[in-house]
Amino acid sequence: MKTVKFTVLGEPKGKGRPRFVPGTGRAITPKDTANYETLVRMEYAAQCQGFKFPDGTMLDMRILAYYSIPKSATKKNKELMKKQLLRPTKKPDMDNVVKIIADSLNQIAYRDDTQIVDCQCRKFYSDNPRVEVTIKEVKPDVEEK
Repeated sequence: MKTVKFTVLGEPKGKGRPRFVPGTGRAITPKDTANYETLVRMEYAAQCQGFKFPDGTMLDMRILAYYSIPKSATKKNKELMKKQLLRPTKKPDMDNVVKIIADSLNQIAYRDDTQIVDCQCRKFYSDNPRVEVTIKEVKPDVEEK
């Protein structure tokens, strides 16, 4: 069973809502979303040597999103954040973090993110903001009768 891991340094980003061009019906991806998706693809290609899971493979994706500790936090709260006892309840939403990572890897790590059958995203604070991603094949749960 193949497992790949990679890290995207910097503040976690969420997938931005598409903006619609009036009168055309066309949607445009926000620039910061497009830039972050490019960064995710580049980091994956570099750190995972461009490995691509076979079409139809069931996948499990785990995301650890580490946000910067706010400068305005009290000394006590900063310590709680470093010990992972106080965790982020701020934007971007966890589902938008998953969306931007999963969409970025379409045609790069796998054919399509519909192959992801299990997913977990956890948010923490850190002095080193980043997103750590692990993708692995899921072994089918087949019971013989």
